[in-house]
Amino acid sequence: MGDLTRNFNLSEFRCKDGAPVPDKYYTNVQKLAENLQKIRDIIDEPLVIVSGYRTPEHNRTCGGATNSYHLSAQAADIRCGGLDAVELHAVIRDLIASGYVHDGGLGLYDTFVHYDIRAVPYRWDERKKKDTK
Repeated sequence: MGDLTRNFNLSEFRCKDGAPVPDKYYTNVQKLAENLQKIRDIIDEPLVIVSGYRTPEHNRTCGGATNSYHLSAQAADIRCGGLDAVELHAVIRDLIASGYVHDGGLGLYDTFVHYDIRAVPYRWDERKKKDTK
């Protein structure tokens, strides 16, 4: 259970406290990785998993939401070297709108984008310095 897709390995989604993704969440992380692979293929740039699966303890210490989709390996906070967070968010938003990737959660932060595979679409913007365009 190493490679999830051509460019994503299960180890990239492990918790920052060192805990692996539990086997019971393998289907979730597989679906998440497949959607991230589609995004990566379109932008033709590596995506860095800033935060994938989180243990309940780590989620508390990092200030994650109590019902975070990270807890069940259904979410990833991502960065891309070739795009800033606003640009990456826009690409993912367009891919969702076209039906190319799953329409779940999409959040914009100053330095990363949150993408998850929840059942109901949800959007938010948590940037500290919002664009005034």
